[in-house]
Amino acid sequence: MVDAAPRKRVVLAPSKDAFYKPPSGFEKQKPGAILRTRSLPPDSLAAFSALPQNLKNVYQILYRTTDALGQPDATVTTLMVPHNANASRLVSYQVMMDSPSPDCSPSHVLQKGDGLKGLITQAELLFMDTLLERGWYVNTADYEGSKAAFAAGTMAGQALLDAIRAVLASGSQTKIKANADVQLWGYSGGALASGWAAQLQPTYAPELKIIGTAMGGTPVNLNATLNAVNKTPLTGFVMSGINGLANSNPDLAAYIDTIIRPNKKKAFYKAKDLCLTGLLLNYAFQDMNSYVTRPDYTNAPIAKKVLEANIMGRTDTPTIPLFMYHAKHDQAVPYAPAADLYSHWCKGGATIQFVKDDLSEHVILFITGAANAIMYLEDRFKGIAPHAGCSARTTITSLLDPGALRVFSRTVLDALVGLLGLPLGPL
Repeated sequence: MVDAAPRKRVVLAPSKDAFYKPPSGFEKQKPGAILRTRSLPPDSLAAFSALPQNLKNVYQILYRTTDALGQPDATVTTLMVPHNANASRLVSYQVMMDSPSPDCSPSHVLQKGDGLKGLITQAELLFMDTLLERGWYVNTADYEGSKAAFAAGTMAGQALLDAIRAVLASGSQTKIKANADVQLWGYSGGALASGWAAQLQPTYAPELKIIGTAMGGTPVNLNATLNAVNKTPLTGFVMSGINGLANSNPDLAAYIDTIIRPNKKKAFYKAKDLCLTGLLLNYAFQDMNSYVTRPDYTNAPIAKKVLEANIMGRTDTPTIPLFMYHAKHDQAVPYAPAADLYSHWCKGGATIQFVKDDLSEHVILFITGAANAIMYLEDRFKGIAPHAGCSARTTITSLLDPGALRVFSRTVLDALVGLLGLPLGPL
């Protein structure tokens, strides 16, 4: 089913947009099945809501997926097609949505005129610009699903894999090749989705041939992150993560509701209406313990069950070649669990390049580590095979690695192309 976009578009939130509502009987479709598509105007996506990107085409696909409890769900992915696109290359870029609100999904907040509530996601569009300038198709999925189950790893991984299935099946409309080379890239919350997709792919979507994945600042263990960011400028991640996991599991939601202090419920559940920027501003320096009636709230059986189920590395070892990068002094997503994940996957036979950054912290590495990630994607598309097995190295700063300054400079120039509204894509 194809819906034509109206000439005068009104950007509706997912909670109010009928496009996001799956048709009756969608549950019977296979995971990855296309349920509905629409073509948006080529200038419909905008950096910071006001600076439209000049693309050849923009498509949105509602597709069937599977949630964290194994139940059918439907969510949306957005496919960007640059000018002079190479239909045999696709990068799925996972944004840092990090919100328990469906209305903060990238399919919505990336659209022109939506305001700045999705500021961080909108900024990530500038990294997508450098991929588009290379002629690559770029996909970004609403991988948290229809309920915005932030931090639910199984949901994120399965929704991402099903988005790729849907995109590769969309060639009659989007012109992408069904056998296109596919790669993944994500940082922080986007790395959560990418990592879970990588480890679930051998069993959930074994037919997908993904040739590489770049993932940085990877949240391996949510409990470690909750402890690291509580009472800091990043406390919003605590409220977001707990509400997101509650969205994925009714039993956890019921438990959480019993331990939130009555006079704190309104403030706590406000997180369900906020995107990442609002979450960080609203909850900065607060103490989650002041919201609950028991300080050991994560030790209840249902809480332990859900948190342990969402530790990355408990399922299959990825067969996709991986590039991991992490700040050794990451104040938001602790380094040690990522290093342990690297060792665990390597013992299982994975192929991983791991860069440990000495100088950066979480936010800085998001920027400075991008060049290495892009070079990794470039090499895979060029057919340069990664060395089998694992290798790890420490760098003072990723920005000074060989070739990084050149690629980073190009990334800045490509972002300017996007900001100025010039055609995105190779000449």
